[in-house]
Amino acid sequence: MRLRGNVAIVTGGAQGIGKATALKFAREGAKVVVCDLNADAVASTVEECRAAGGEALGFRVDVTSRASLDEMVEAVRGKYGRIDTLVNNAGITRDARLQKMTDSQFEEVIDVNLRAVFYAAQAVVDTMIEGGGGVILNASSVVGIYGNYGQTNYAATKFGVIGFTKTWSRELGPKGIRVNAVAPGFIDTPILSTVPQDVLQQMRDKVPLRRLGKPEEIADIYAFLASNEASYINGAVIEVSGGLTL
Repeated sequence: MRLRGNVAIVTGGAQGIGKATALKFAREGAKVVVCDLNADAVASTVEECRAAGGEALGFRVDVTSRASLDEMVEAVRGKYGRIDTLVNNAGITRDARLQKMTDSQFEEVIDVNLRAVFYAAQAVVDTMIEGGGGVILNASSVVGIYGNYGQTNYAATKFGVIGFTKTWSRELGPKGIRVNAVAPGFIDTPILSTVPQDVLQQMRDKVPLRRLGKPEEIADIYAFLASNEASYINGAVIEVSGGLTL
């Protein structure tokens, strides 16, 4: 198991890519800390991680709150004495064209997708340094590389996450902390549940592999990047899109 003993925090860890990542890490031997706003979903995911043979803790966390993140980190430090990996996965969409986007739509996405990534990294970094190193993995998107119609707010955050990744990899690399980003394409998660079937088919048709990605396919990349197999990968943005942008 490539992550045996690794203490890993996954934000947005109770659904979609976050849940798949928590389960993958648990199967790989990590001590998984599942963080999400939905307490019931957290409890369910923790049980699934344990059923998969892993060790897991769950916390209801509001990632836009420094206090909520700090409380969770202190509890993890108290339990395990260290933090090895942070997967900054939590994210939302509030789509609208530029002329129609409200202040609320803009600010909510900025708060969850960008500001919270900054807060979470600040919350864990001192513990990682004390422990001699660690890994921070940030969720970007192909939208954060190429932009997308109707997603001014989302694109700005995912571009920003890449900026975080490049900057932190320079700042924290000398301290033994690797920082990388993953840029998924169209992934079949609950976030697509309201998308009409004809639109989903159009999305599939844009991908050379002619299908949507699976959450587990992103989780596999996170597990690799968290492991020692990726020990010389730092500051990278890995696109996982089935060739969408070719």
